[in-house]
Amino acid sequence: MKAIVYSSTGPSSVLGLVDREVASPGPGEVRVRVVVSGVNPTDWKARTDGDLAFPEVVPNQDGAGVVDAVGDGVTELSVGDRVWLYLAAHRRPTGTAQEFTVLPVDRAVRLPDGIDLDVAASMGVPAMTAHRALTVHEHGPARLAPGALEGRVVLVQGGAGAVGHAAIQLGVWAGATVITTVSSDAKAELARAAGAHHVVQYPDDALADRIREIAPEGVDHVVEVAPAQNAALDVEVLANHGSIGYYANNNGDDFSVPIVPSFIKNARWQGLLLYTVGDEALHAAAQDVTDALRDGALPVGEAAGLPITWFPLEETAAAHDAVESGVTGKVLIRVSD
Repeated sequence: MKAIVYSSTGPSSVLGLVDREVASPGPGEVRVRVVVSGVNPTDWKARTDGDLAFPEVVPNQDGAGVVDAVGDGVTELSVGDRVWLYLAAHRRPTGTAQEFTVLPVDRAVRLPDGIDLDVAASMGVPAMTAHRALTVHEHGPARLAPGALEGRVVLVQGGAGAVGHAAIQLGVWAGATVITTVSSDAKAELARAAGAHHVVQYPDDALADRIREIAPEGVDHVVEVAPAQNAALDVEVLANHGSIGYYANNNGDDFSVPIVPSFIKNARWQGLLLYTVGDEALHAAAQDVTDALRDGALPVGEAAGLPITWFPLEETAAAHDAVESGVTGKVLIRVSD
């Protein structure tokens, strides 16, 4: 089979196309014929700065395809099932940038009928991160479903990114009023296409005032991509007992929080990383994201607010470079037909 591998960390030039034997699934594992591989910032960061725990690594955590074989003890999935994949390369050397990948059965989730594999490969890290950010409030909910966020206000910082896009869609699906911030008119159009009820642009010295005009009682949930830049603003617009779920370090590695306003509002600052969040949260996110897919709540593509940029498998290095350069939307790799 064709696979993209690297055996040393560094720039995208360390990635190479090779031929490898197709592995067999062990107990509790499935083998999936990968059709689409999804690329996230975590993929190029692991390749650039991560510890190389294996002699050879196939990158990319997310993807979608068809179950090709099952190992002993697997009853959840059968050969021929269409699935979406998450954390395929977490603590394993075998990601989705290859024609066949073997992974634990709980990281392959059966797709509802009618969901295209490009949509499925766009879930994984972005959708599950967004789910976690929306389920860490002091008063819940711990799970998302229609009506779960009824009466709540969600602020998505950076609504044109992949996580922001998923947070908008999941928030709307769960019944929240969704406000999002973006940096340009073009990104504002994408955020509206994703379903955001209110879009505000930055930089703007009156940004907090604009958000408070929309949500005079404050924002209940903040999905934060740039805490170093936005911490003070988040606290200013936060409702009492509000949560700020932050998942990235855009625009700085350190941030400071206004102490008195934070404790006056009983603010909850919640860091979130899928790799360390634990199985319970991962499984809850996988189930809820699949339910949202079934309801048609997570479309992708420019008309849905998330433009797709495609690359063939042999151009995986260019796909990583596109994500690293900050291309708007989602980068996908066509692995097979």
